[in-house]
Amino acid sequence: MAQTLKSWATPLAIGAFTISAVTGILIFFDLEIGIIEPVHKWLSWLLVTGVLLHLSSNWNGFTRYFSIKPALGIIGAALIVTVASLLPIFGKDDEGKEGGKERTGKVAAQLLESSSLETIALVTKTTPKLLVEQLEKNGIMVKAPSLTIQEIASNNGKNKREILGAVLGQAKGFAGNDGDND
Repeated sequence: MAQTLKSWATPLAIGAFTISAVTGILIFFDLEIGIIEPVHKWLSWLLVTGVLLHLSSNWNGFTRYFSIKPALGIIGAALIVTVASLLPIFGKDDEGKEGGKERTGKVAAQLLESSSLETIALVTKTTPKLLVEQLEKNGIMVKAPSLTIQEIASNNGKNKREILGAVLGQAKGFAGNDGDND
């Protein structure tokens, strides 16, 4: 039984680690294309499963690490980092309580999604009319520039991030670039 478990638990852990590592690195560098984020979140469960099965089939070897000082140091350091990452001093918790700073880009996107095209036009140094025309060229119907990105997305059966991306991508071409690349 243990040999059968080893024959597929280790490859499962290796394969799941590969998925988790590659998608995690891409997310770290903000290269969240395709379905990277959901794959990273959901298939990380395969990693947990694979590691647990691998541990259970190699339990005797695993327990030996608790008698080796360098191994204990590495395990202890990992546990300290894990516990520290759960402390609210490094960011906002689920209720939005302060403990640090939330990612600025995420907050900005949420604010823009609840803003009208008129407001976004001011921010992007273009006109609402040009934004509406460009969205309509892409098959996105806009009833009025006073509608928010959320409302436009809802009216068109699209994701609000997709609409915001289209607006910001088009506005980039219209906005005067004064040399700063942020």
